[in-house]
Amino acid sequence: MSGNHVNEAFSLIEKDVSKVLGMTIGKHENVQPGARLPRKDAQEAPKLFFAGAKPNTKYVIVSLDIDAPFPSFGVLGPILHWIQSDVKITDSSLLEFDAPFVANWIGPAPPPGSAPHRYIFFLYEQPETFDLKDHAPADGKELSVWSRMWYNLDGWAEEVKLGSPVAFNYFYCN
Repeated sequence: MSGNHVNEAFSLIEKDVSKVLGMTIGKHENVQPGARLPRKDAQEAPKLFFAGAKPNTKYVIVSLDIDAPFPSFGVLGPILHWIQSDVKITDSSLLEFDAPFVANWIGPAPPPGSAPHRYIFFLYEQPETFDLKDHAPADGKELSVWSRMWYNLDGWAEEVKLGSPVAFNYFYCN
């Protein structure tokens, strides 16, 4: 369902550390891949940055929990946590947006007793053919939990013609 993009993204940062998506979440600055963050510190959407972003290019951010509901029993996963399009780079490499979301941010919420979950963040160049009106929920309506489960990133990426991820990061949270 989402394995191709997930595997490609992990491989991307193993081969080239310059492809790590910069992240500040809560009081945690410069979050490195595989960091462990307390749930209470990760409830607000992260601030992302990427020095390799191109100035006149739009980007798409996608975030998933790939370990839901339990890392050893991923029957509901992956769960979609965020899709934001029309992201642009600032002079300071910060990624900013003012467009409506495709999928609103929801913070980490592994069930009690679960091992830590991996929350992963992809950055893609936004295809020129991407039209937010075709994907953003009407009137900014937040997505239901049901529409987030079993999220097929590979299928959606093919539908909207996303290429390979250009940057990636992840953290563990429980």
